[in-house]
Amino acid sequence: MERLLVLVRHGQSEWNLQNLFTGWRDPDLTEKGVEEAKAAGRRLAASGLGFDIAYTSMLGRAQRTLGLVLDELGQTGLETIKKQELNERDYGELSGLNKDDARAKWGEEQVHVWRRSYDVPPPGGESLRDTGARVWPYYMTDILPGVMNGKRTLVAAHGNSLRALMMVLDKLTPKTVIDLELATGVPVVYRLNADTTVAEKLVLKG
Repeated sequence: MERLLVLVRHGQSEWNLQNLFTGWRDPDLTEKGVEEAKAAGRRLAASGLGFDIAYTSMLGRAQRTLGLVLDELGQTGLETIKKQELNERDYGELSGLNKDDARAKWGEEQVHVWRRSYDVPPPGGESLRDTGARVWPYYMTDILPGVMNGKRTLVAAHGNSLRALMMVLDKLTPKTVIDLELATGVPVVYRLNADTTVAEKLVLKG
């Protein structure tokens, strides 16, 4: 039985391009982001992959990415579940700010700690650990059982919600997850063993 789980970070958003903290704000994809999402779908199709179910967040950039991927796969009618648990990390008071402006206000070192630490949240926002605290239970109770029963599963979400998920899959520590980078629009293909551990991981780069 195939236990397939594929993760895709949404394509470049308008605020990614403008170097703004995004979080739960809802900018659209750029033209480049649209093409990244389409390219992700083409890579999955070229690898012979198809899906039985898809999950995404409540944010438009992830939903649009998923739609573009499924269009390339010829699976536009696929059952799709949208959940807030898969939303991007909430950046609180940083949301909507230019990253350079945030550094000018709070200092480069403090902003770096908020962005790259594991458990220090920005004012009014979430740390990566906080993000994981909503992603991990949802993965364990809703996503993983389907994968283990042979449902080929696609998750289109965000840099930090997927980093939290990959922390579990790749057995990363609070220290090593800090260095995990996830490119926009690049599918990460996991095949799982019968004990839920990872049998194979493949990054479908261009």
